[in-house]
Amino acid sequence: MLTDMPMSCACVSPQANWREQEIQALPETHPDALAFQLMMVRLNSCVTCDARKYVEKGGCARCSNTTLSFSKDSEEALLARFRAARKEINQALKDQNREYEKAA
Repeated sequence: MLTDMPMSCACVSPQANWREQEIQALPETHPDALAFQLMMVRLNSCVTCDARKYVEKGGCARCSNTTLSFSKDSEEALLARFRAARKEINQALKDQNREYEKAA
């Protein structure tokens, strides 16, 4: 889990502050927190990051803040990305629950 990744949208716009406070208050395993992390992993291209890039970018938190600061996406586009990630997380959790029920 990317524990040093900021759970923050505030650097996009002051209006996003409500989202930052809401997400930060959640446990990291909450579906909305997972959706935010998934959105950020995709925005930051974390899957292709390696040790060299990690050091160059100053770690996950700094990379995330930089990505959001220079993002050309509007706040609404970022929220749409978040909603899509939340939908994907919810579907994955439903699928996982079905698998557990089959196994029981």
